[in-house]
Amino acid sequence: MADAPAGDAVTRLGPILLFSAFVVATCGLVYELLAGTLASYLLGDSVTQFSTVIGTYLFAMGMGAWLSRGVKRNELAVFIRVEILIAAIGGGSAALLFLLFDRVGDFRLPLYGMVLLIGTLVGLEVPLLMRLLKDRLEFGDLVSKVLTFDYIGALAASLLFPLVLVPYLGLIRTGFLFGLANVAVALGLLLVLPRSARLPRETAAGIMVATLLLVGLFAAERLQKLAEVAAYQAPVIYAQSTPYQRIVLTKAGDDLRLYLNGNLQFSSRDEYRYHEALVHPALGRVARPARVLVLGGGDGLALREVLKHPGVEAITLVDLDPAMTQLFSGSAMLTAINRKALTDRRVRVVNADAFVWLRANRDQFDAVVVDFPDPTNFSVGKLYTLSLYRELARAIAPGGIAVIQSTSPLVAPRAYWTVAATLEAAGLATRAYHANVPSFGEWGFILAAHRPIGSAVRLPAGLHFLDAPTLAAMSVFPPDMARRPVEVNRLDNQVLVRAFDAEWSRFEG
Repeated sequence: MADAPAGDAVTRLGPILLFSAFVVATCGLVYELLAGTLASYLLGDSVTQFSTVIGTYLFAMGMGAWLSRGVKRNELAVFIRVEILIAAIGGGSAALLFLLFDRVGDFRLPLYGMVLLIGTLVGLEVPLLMRLLKDRLEFGDLVSKVLTFDYIGALAASLLFPLVLVPYLGLIRTGFLFGLANVAVALGLLLVLPRSARLPRETAAGIMVATLLLVGLFAAERLQKLAEVAAYQAPVIYAQSTPYQRIVLTKAGDDLRLYLNGNLQFSSRDEYRYHEALVHPALGRVARPARVLVLGGGDGLALREVLKHPGVEAITLVDLDPAMTQLFSGSAMLTAINRKALTDRRVRVVNADAFVWLRANRDQFDAVVVDFPDPTNFSVGKLYTLSLYRELARAIAPGGIAVIQSTSPLVAPRAYWTVAATLEAAGLATRAYHANVPSFGEWGFILAAHRPIGSAVRLPAGLHFLDAPTLAAMSVFPPDMARRPVEVNRLDNQVLVRAFDAEWSRFEG
């Protein structure tokens, strides 16, 4: 390869190199956030995934900085090559990891291999930049300027990633976009070099990588769907990334399925079992459930069951993601399943964080249906804490009742009984029961009220699953699902998330 340009050429590139520090920092942090977010989506337990990804990435950056001491000459040429490599590997990292998830035995190997490789290359960048600028700036000025641009770039990435990039571009397209930013730095430097110092091989490689990244940018949605088809093993008929989650619908024959962040929420073949079991043991114990609160359940299926009770006058549904409630109130295929429950005149839909909404709420309800996703990470785990259940207790009217979906007492008995213990710590009486839902297996629910909960239940007509004998059997727990000693789930310990992750990991191998 050609030698590096002379010192005066490098000096002339000073402003571009300083701006490169900003781009390098922004891209580097975005790749780190992509890996952490993707790991938490696919592997769960966001605190563990982000902690290990960040630690591995920082270690790799240190390795890269140490390796930079081996570059004795041609620093600009090496810097340009590093930028092109980072563009290719970092830019395509999210797409590659999504595609590999269901195709490798242990997904952590490619995940952390990618983090180590990108981190090492990013760690090379700043030392090389500083060496390239050392003849232009005084040492103190050099360090302050490079680090200032570096930290500003990190701030830009940390703000853009959650507020703009993930909600509007998605993970795969974001990777390709920032890969283009890296390769633009390389090509920009190559473009302004004097003719005598041109690097033709690097120029050709940069153009090739830029072309591939552009193709990937425009094909990102197809790549996402290709990865999801492999993961879900059924045709994906709808997919959308929102600021809160990835929504995917699949359909194979008459089986329509909803996945949120890769986790199954329902199958149209047997969702009636889950939603009848969730709603009717609670509302059937209230003399007149006129005012009902539904937390979660943006698909409208729990609402459909609530509306079967003739005494219901007003329902407030609080769901975080407006994309969910809009999808399930506007699609004819989906409203056929929820029977247009979301647009019923008695229903008021509120798109808000249930944790925040409950703290501000001053109304009381005759029945509360809590249909949150499983506590796969700490942001969802807060919805199962003592803090929230104290607010929930305040929202239950005298004589009212609440029901909480509480994961599988067979697969995750510690997690299941932690929900009961936490409700009781909030001053509520509880009654546990479970039902078999083929898509999920044995699934658990917990009733909560200000008074001891009796066994008498009035069921509405027209149910497909529940009847009196079935209800009686649902309260019987065999020894492998029986209650056991557990801790209370608090905001500052989140024992539920750790128990859930450990038990489901053992079950799924």
